[in-house]
Amino acid sequence: MKALITGGSSGIGRDMAYYLSKLNYDLILVGRNNEALNSIKNKCKTNVKIYNIDLSSIDNVYKLYEITKDENIDILINNAGFGLFGNFIDTSLDRELEMINLNIVAVHILTKLFLKDFVKKDSGYILNVASSAGFMAGPKLSAYYSTKNYVLKESLAIYEELKHMNSSVKISVLCPGPVETNFNKIAGGSFNTKSASSEYVAKYAIDKMFKNKLIIIPTLKIKLAVFMTRFIPNKLLLKINYHIQNIKINKYNKNN
Repeated sequence: MKALITGGSSGIGRDMAYYLSKLNYDLILVGRNNEALNSIKNKCKTNVKIYNIDLSSIDNVYKLYEITKDENIDILINNAGFGLFGNFIDTSLDRELEMINLNIVAVHILTKLFLKDFVKKDSGYILNVASSAGFMAGPKLSAYYSTKNYVLKESLAIYEELKHMNSSVKISVLCPGPVETNFNKIAGGSFNTKSASSEYVAKYAIDKMFKNKLIIIPTLKIKLAVFMTRFIPNKLLLKINYHIQNIKINKYNKNN
């Protein structure tokens, strides 16, 4: 049994690696921090291959598939991604395009290519990591929210297609709220509510994936928040999210 995890050098990806190793899965970990990848490899009890690859480069995404397509992978976890706080007119276009390539394009390519292989052998799991942000629009974090909307809705559509194909391949999408990871440091903001531990979210997600749960939302608090968005008018929800992002940015600036 073997799993491929992108964004495997820290946070949720790292803790998914540890948990799957405990479940006797060999691992292929992909990330940009080679030192961290090696540290994780040394702590896992199963066989681990690491690839220090930047998946915001589309050529590298295809390269990753080519070097792993014959590994007989059972689980694909698309976890790599990042965010960027700020007004849309102020944020770096180059950085946003890098985010879109990583958060959307890389996920799309890897999902499509490995899904084709999984369908041929009629087995396999795909877990795409989105966010509770995928259910909303996010002023001052607009590009990130948009990328997670894409991942969520694409995963849901693929689920329905697989069901009508009577395929045994399973796809799930993880939509956590705030998680204790490097997200804040990279994005330039700080969560103003208590974050779930990446270890908890990783284990919860893997367990639910194996139970064929389609949308995986850790913690009751975030489940309720997502549920309530159905009843809040769009303009009011935008105003609430704008206020929340402002608090995050101000908190980050105060502490840095």
